[in-house]
Parts: sequence; C-alpha cells; structure tokens
Amino acid sequence: LALEEKLVCSICLELFKVPVTLPCGHNFCERCISDHRSKQEQGAAGAKRSYQCPECRQSCEPQLELKKNVTLCSVVELAQESKAGVQRCEVTHGGLCPRHGRPLELYCEEEQRCICCVCTVQQCQRHRRALFEEEHSRKQVGNGGATVGSALGLTGLPHQDSSEALRSVILSKFAHLEKGLEAFRCQMVAKVEQELSAALRRVEEDSNTLKGHLDTLRQHQEQARDLLVSTMDHRAFLELFLGSGLAPHSWGAGTYRPHLPPLLLRAGCALFPSIFGAALHSLNHSSWREPGAIKVGPSISAPWVSFLSPDHRNLTFDPDTANKYLELSKGHRRARHGTGTAGGWQERGSPFEPWQVLCEQGYGQGCHYWEVAISSHSVILGATYRGLPRRQPPGHKFSIGLDGGSWGLQVREDGYLAWHKGREEKIQERLYAQLGVRLDYGRGLLSFYGLGEETRLIHCFHAVFTEPLYPVFWLCEGRAVTLGRRD
Repeated sequence: LALEEKLVCSICLELFKVPVTLPCGHNFCERCISDHRSKQEQGAAGAKRSYQCPECRQSCEPQLELKKNVTLCSVVELAQESKAGVQRCEVTHGGLCPRHGRPLELYCEEEQRCICCVCTVQQCQRHRRALFEEEHSRKQVGNGGATVGSALGLTGLPHQDSSEALRSVILSKFAHLEKGLEAFRCQMVAKVEQELSAALRRVEEDSNTLKGHLDTLRQHQEQARDLLVSTMDHRAFLELFLGSGLAPHSWGAGTYRPHLPPLLLRAGCALFPSIFGAALHSLNHSSWREPGAIKVGPSISAPWVSFLSPDHRNLTFDPDTANKYLELSKGHRRARHGTGTAGGWQERGSPFEPWQVLCEQGYGQGCHYWEVAISSHSVILGATYRGLPRRQPPGHKFSIGLDGGSWGLQVREDGYLAWHKGREEKIQERLYAQLGVRLDYGRGLLSFYGLGEETRLIHCFHAVFTEPLYPVFWLCEGRAVTLGRRD
C-alpha cells in the first residue's frame, strides 16, 4: 500500500499513466502536466510564459521537452499486476467446497451448485459443467428477458386500452356524421322534389298560356280570311281589319318565362360547373332578352351576341396604374408592351411593378360585358378589386389571380389557365384572337368567352363579390391588347 501511494500522480490522484519527470525531479502523468503547463503558459494577452512545478513551484522553461520515465513506468505496471492478482485471489478463495474443502471453480448444471476440482472427478464427473462467468451471463439474460417481457406486457395494456378508446370515439363521430348527412340528404331531396314540382306547374301554366295565344291567333286568322274573301279591295280590307279590332295583340317576353328553380340551378353549378355554366348564363339572359332582338342566321353565335350586346361597355385603360413598359394609345384603348420604357412615361398615381394595367371603369352592380382583341398568347385578362397589390410578387411575373380579390384567365400557347387565390385550373380550348368577358355582379359570375365563328364559354368563376370590380390585364413582351368599342 505504501508503494502504491508513491506511484500516485499529485494532480489526478491516480496511478501514473505515462509518467514524465520535470527538471526538479518530481514526476507527473504526461497528460496532467501538459494540461497544467498549457493553462499557465497563456497570459492575459495570450503571450507564452514559464510554468511552475505543482509540487515545489520551481519554474520550468516552456520549450523544455518532457521525456517518459521508463523505470517508473515499469514499476507502475508491476504494481498494477500485483493489485489484479490480489483481487483474483480474493475472488478464488471467497468460497470453499463443503464436500472437500477446496476452492469452488465450476458450476454443475445438473445439481445447480458450485463445485471444486475434486467434485468434477468424483460426484459430478458425468454432469454438465460451466464456468462461473458463463452461468452468470446466462442467468442475467434470462432475468433480463423476463423483466423486459413483463414490462412490455404492462406497457401494452394501456396502449391497447387507449387504441380501443380512440376507435370507439372515431366510430361514434362517424356515426354522428352519417346521421347528419342522411338527414341533410333527406332535406335536400325533399326540397329538390318540391322545387321540381313547382317548376313543372309553371311549365304547365306556360304551356296553357301558349295554347291560349295559339287559339286566339287561329281565330284572327279565320276572321281575316273571311274578311279577305268578302272584300276585294286591299286598302278597304286593311281599313276594315285594323278598325274592327281583329288584329292580334303582341305578347312580350314577360308573358311566360320558362326557367329552372334557383336551388336546382345552384346545385347544378356547384356540382357540374362545366355543364351548368353555359346553362346558367343562358337562363339568366332569357329572363330579360326580348324575343324580337334575336337575329337568326347561319352562325350559331348569333343568339349569344344578341344577349351580350345590350350590356356592352366601352372601356379605357387607366394610365396612373400602367407599368412603365406598357405603351398606351392616345385614346387609352390600346396597350402594348414595348422593349423599353414607354415614351413620355412619368410615374404618377400607383403604377404596377408587374407588366399590368387597370381600366378606369369599375362595376359594383348589374351586368356588364366587354370585348378584347389580343395580338398573341402570353397575356392575362381578368377583373380585380381596386386594392390589387402593385408590387411584384415573389416567384411570379404577375399578381392577377394570386389573392382572393382578383380573378384572371391566362392565355397560353397550349390553352388557358384560370387563376384565383394562387390556384390554377388548366383549360383545354383553342386560342381565340378575340375574347369576351361578362360580369354578372349580383349573381357572382365572371365569364370568359371565345369569339369567332361560334361563341364558346371558356371558363366561369363563381364568387361573392364585395367591392367594385375593375378589368385588369397583364402583357408579356411584344404583346398588345385592344379594347373593343361599340357606338
């Protein structure tokens, strides 16, 4: 024990590990004295200085190279081996065989007890034997497995209970939802049947009205034929026919108006917008269109032009909102994206950073229609609230249709994209040089048409408008847009 105390480092208080000797003669672990020296060598300003021996405080040069004390190393190794031998002896002589009084060295698996070397030759000669370490490891693994198994069993119970409770809650929620949906379905079916019955009654009434008109026309026709037979003079016939009150009355469009119930129409638009979009406009227009205004011709677009024409609006661009690269015509009816800044352009108002421009006209009620001629694809036309952001949005060259207050139709080389709230909807349709836009503010409809040999509905937005809407346009380089005008 006294020798072991002499072999202890005064810094770490453990046996030397790679001992080195200072010039003063004191010994330390190489790592301990290196750490001590590095701490003392660093001054306040970072300059190196000498360090002192932890035992006698004698100064040592910082450049001094410390060398291993080989003799002391050998003494430390002998001390460590001696300590290990003592420990092994303590373990070996810790127990004696009750049969023969010898140290216990093996474990008999048959008798499940520790045995000595004499037992292996006599009583346990044919038994299975094992070293203490192997049996100890086997016992530990068995006990650990049992402990883990019991722990897993105990842990699984609350998880199973939790999953059962969650499953019960989910089934209860879905059952509640199913009941609610079933009740709502019954209400909607009853409402649809009620509306359908009312619509059929109105159709029957309109049919009866038309039959009455037809009977009246037949009576006038017969009376006119009789009067024509009895009167040979044409002038006299006209005077008698008009003076006798036989001329038939003219019935306007207000006499009968076949239409679908609003509930059916809204449901159809919500479920099948591509199918009911055109039907919705057609039915809306039929409620105010005069029959005499329809011009029947070889083009199937004639009925569409007739009901769009009364709401036509002549638009003009707002120069205060035009991007600096957009050139406006003298009457502000044509906008062109040139290669440089537009001539005479001065920053005023609130111009767009993207290549966009608003129209001066805004509409907060009623029905409105305007036409646009485009030079090529890569343009956007739409409608927006006045507060459309003027700055360039990150990741986009335009701001139309990226928020909840603007709606846009992008004309591309391969079709169209409908934009709203940053979401796009691809539309496969041929490109048109002329496009029509119709706004039905009260019904929340913004429709885009392709104008050509036949008029086709390209897309229809359905929304609840809360502010006046202004026509808005975006033009790529080299593109031009001309607003249609009618006198």
